[in-house]
Amino acid sequence: MAVPGLGGLGRNFGLLWAANSVSTLGDGVVAAAAPLLVASVSDDPVLVGLAVFVQQLPWLLFSLVSGVVIDRLDKQRLIVAVDLLRGGLTALLAVTVWSGDASIPVVYAIAFLLGTGETLAENAAATMVPAVVAADALPSANSRLHGSYFVLNKFAGRPLGAALFVVAAALPFGVDASSFVASALLVAMMRGVRSGAAAPAGDADEGQRPSVRADIAVGVRWLWHEPTIRTMALALCLMNVTLTSGFSILVLYARDRLGIGDIGFGLLLSASAVGGVFGALWAPRLQSRFRAATLLRVGLIVETCTHVGLGLSSLAWVSAAVLVVFGVHSSVFAGVETTIRQRRVPEALRGRVQSVFMMLAIGGNALGALLGGPLARWRGVTAPFWFAAVAMAVVTAMAWAPFGRNLASGPASPHLAEVGA
Repeated sequence: MAVPGLGGLGRNFGLLWAANSVSTLGDGVVAAAAPLLVASVSDDPVLVGLAVFVQQLPWLLFSLVSGVVIDRLDKQRLIVAVDLLRGGLTALLAVTVWSGDASIPVVYAIAFLLGTGETLAENAAATMVPAVVAADALPSANSRLHGSYFVLNKFAGRPLGAALFVVAAALPFGVDASSFVASALLVAMMRGVRSGAAAPAGDADEGQRPSVRADIAVGVRWLWHEPTIRTMALALCLMNVTLTSGFSILVLYARDRLGIGDIGFGLLLSASAVGGVFGALWAPRLQSRFRAATLLRVGLIVETCTHVGLGLSSLAWVSAAVLVVFGVHSSVFAGVETTIRQRRVPEALRGRVQSVFMMLAIGGNALGALLGGPLARWRGVTAPFWFAAVAMAVVTAMAWAPFGRNLASGPASPHLAEVGA
């Protein structure tokens, strides 16, 4: 059944989109409040950067296992259960902040648990999109999801989070807890979704299930033998290392380099959302007019220039303008790589391949967060951006030819679905 305003994408996608929108608003609120909370406890750039690392660390530790769990369990029920648990954890954080007990270890511990839940919920939600949307409608569906992320997470959520933190430090975390509960209820309302446990891949004896290690190996081998997905995963991992090295200490960059306060920091975070909204609107049209390789190559150049611009800037409006352009690139790039991945990965392997891909992509965030603080302490708050600019120039040179060669090779071969089986 189509839902008005969804362009025929259907009721289930509408509910999934609504759940994603609610939770991404809450995430945006906390994305601004969390670094402000850590910075209020300590102004050490290493501790500020480690807060990002701790939340991303589960993607390195548990993402592969999460992919097996996602392919074995009902994805819809899994998302509901994990979102309720994440809501409880965030509510606990709100209480500790309100009571004045939010020390660095407490914040790190809750961030780690929330990141662990994220490896399950985010991977499962991503694999559900192709189950509720036809293949030719994936660019439109992904543009809506990315558009809501930029509007609600970055444009609305982050300045709102900074403002709420000024009013009461515990308030943004309470809002995020409520968003998780609302998201769980919306996902629970979906009906007739192909989200049940997949049949065990490569199992010759009915009723017997491969080991977790064997299932992980299937996903890893499939990704490694599919050059398009492998190239994107490795490139995105390195891109996220460079990006997060700078963005992990952005709160200190805003305060010490640009001279803006908490509200200004929230507005700076929302700048990329302005470009992201336009990028989400333009992404389907751009994908229909230009080759995927062209769009990804332009994205590499834009991301490199983003770091140069932030490294040179000492004015808030210049940095904001740079982030607007970055937002356009980020939205288009994400739309292209997500659509390619959704179309090429077999349904039975989506959880495992998605988990390998995200382990590399978000693992890059974790590694970048480890670099940002020490670089800023060593050479100042612009040092991470100069490191990122040099590293991105190398990534661009390395990925340029493979992007063109691999993305011109057409869809994945059918036998790749059987790799490792």
